Amino acid sequence: MKRYQFLFEELVSRDFKIKYKRTVLGMGWSVLSPLLQLLVMSLVFGQFFAHDQPHYTIYLFCGNLVFSYYKDSTATGMRSLMDNRGIISKINVPKYMFLLSKNVSALINFGLTLCVFFLFVAIDGIAFSPRFLMLLYPIACLIVFNIGVGLVLSALFVFFRDINYLYDVFTLLLNYCSAIFYTVDRFPGWVQTALLCNPVYCYIKYFRIIVLDGDIPSLPYHLLCLFYAVVMVLIGGWIYKKNNHKFLYYM
Repeated sequence: MKRYQFLFEELVSRDFKIKYKRTVLGMGWSVLSPLLQLLVMSLVFGQFFAHDQPHYTIYLFCGNLVFSYYKDSTATGMRSLMDNRGIISKINVPKYMFLLSKNVSALINFGLTLCVFFLFVAIDGIAFSPRFLMLLYPIACLIVFNIGVGLVLSALFVFFRDINYLYDVFTLLLNYCSAIFYTVDRFPGWVQTALLCNPVYCYIKYFRIIVLDGDIPSLPYHLLCLFYAVVMVLIGGWIYKKNNHKFLYYM
C-alpha cells in the first residue's frame, strides 16, 4: 500500500478540486450545505416536533450530520470505479483505493461539519463532558460501515447502471426511516425495536444518547453498532474479491 501512497493522495486532492470546482465558497460549502439543510428542516419540522424534544435543533443536527455523511460517502463511493475507469484500464492498482479516496474526502467534510456541530452544542447550553470522547466509537463504526456499503455499491454499479437511480430512492426511504426529524417515543415498543434494524439510525441514536441524554449506551448496543460495520465490510470485501477480474470487461 505504501508504494501507492502518492497516487492515493493525488486522488483525494483531485476529488476535492473537482467537487468544488468553479464555486465561490469552495470548501465552505462542505459546512454551509448541511447548515442550510438544518435550517430548512428546523423551519419545516420544528413547529411539529420541537415542543416534544428539548434541544430540538441539536436533535435534528445529530440526525442530519450522520445521515449526510453516510449519503455523501456511499453515493460518491458508488461511482468510484466507473469515474476512474480510464486509470483502472491502464494501470494495475488496487481498485479499492479509488473507493477509499472518496471516503477520505467525505470524512474530511464530515469532520468540518462536526466542528460546527460542537459549536451549536455549546450555543444551545449543553455542557461538554469526557463522555463526548465516546463519539469516536460510532464514527469509527460508521467509517467502516460506509466503506462496506461503498464496496457493494461500486461493484454493483459496474454491472448495473440502474443502481444509481434505485439508490436515490433507497436513500430517500432511509431518510424517513432514520428518525432524523421526528422522535420515536410516540411509537409502540416493537416499532422502536424495528428501527434498530437500520444501522444509520443506530449510529444517529448513539450520538443522541451521548450528547442529549448525557449517558453512555449499553454494551449490547455497542456490539450492535460493531456488528453492522463488520458484517457490511466483510460482504463488500467478498463481492470485490469475487468480481475483481470482471470489472474491466464491464467498464
